[in-house]
Amino acid sequence: MKCFPRVMLGLVAVCASFAVSAQELTGTLKKIKDTGAITVGYRESSIPFSYLDDKQQPIGYAMDLCRRVVEAVKTELKLPNLKVNLQPVTSSNRIPLLQNGTIDMECGSTTNSVERQKQVAFGPTYFVINVTAAVKKSSGIKQLADLNGKTISTTSGTTSVPLLKQYEKTKNAEIREIYGKDHAESFLLLSQDRTAAFIMDDILLAGQIANAPNPQDYMILPESLRQEPYSMMLRKDDPQFKALVDKTVGGIMKSGEIHKIYAKWFTSPIPPKNINMNFPETPPIKEAFANPNDKGV
Repeated sequence: MKCFPRVMLGLVAVCASFAVSAQELTGTLKKIKDTGAITVGYRESSIPFSYLDDKQQPIGYAMDLCRRVVEAVKTELKLPNLKVNLQPVTSSNRIPLLQNGTIDMECGSTTNSVERQKQVAFGPTYFVINVTAAVKKSSGIKQLADLNGKTISTTSGTTSVPLLKQYEKTKNAEIREIYGKDHAESFLLLSQDRTAAFIMDDILLAGQIANAPNPQDYMILPESLRQEPYSMMLRKDDPQFKALVDKTVGGIMKSGEIHKIYAKWFTSPIPPKNINMNFPETPPIKEAFANPNDKGV
């Protein structure tokens, strides 16, 4: 019996226990067993997926799901005292750090793209976003075409600028870009009027705006450059660990528990400022929960 990472998750779940119990450990699970430790990559400002609280500890929606995977690893490998290392990553270094073994999984706001699947693997989609722009209401910018002649900010290592250049209404526009090292820095450029817009995923824009001193000063444009799925990122060609991730996250979705975890982070006050994102489940998100999958865009 072989385990294929892209078959239906129900079958993958069967494969998970088969692979780990009946075969020798390989890949990430072997590394974890041999070292007695797992290293989780997290983001410092991807609110509310993976970010630092007032004690500088990583929290968030993605972190909650990754912690469930860590618990599953402890159970599967019979390692109740498994050491959990936390490693900050950025949009630019997250893939190299996963590939070279510095981190064992990445828990943040990473788009599952067909292009990235050439380098890494992904767990089930746990969020679906639209790539768009945040602007100041006072800017007069109402649509993406209004960015012609303007300077925009985006975060280094993300998909935003290529999408903007491919978009029918902006592909011939004259747009300069400045890259922030993380989403907080990219938003700061907008807040200081060094750029006219911050191009990013709508939920990440909402997170930055919600935590801004004057959130009422900003708006998110209704246009979408592309719809993208978020997943936790795993090493490529590692079927045992991927099967365990699929089984764990897919099980949370199938049981309906995912709705409680979602509500905790997207429709309830969240630390450290007790701000409510007010971002209820959209139809694409509900579909991803109902039918767990790892399809990229």
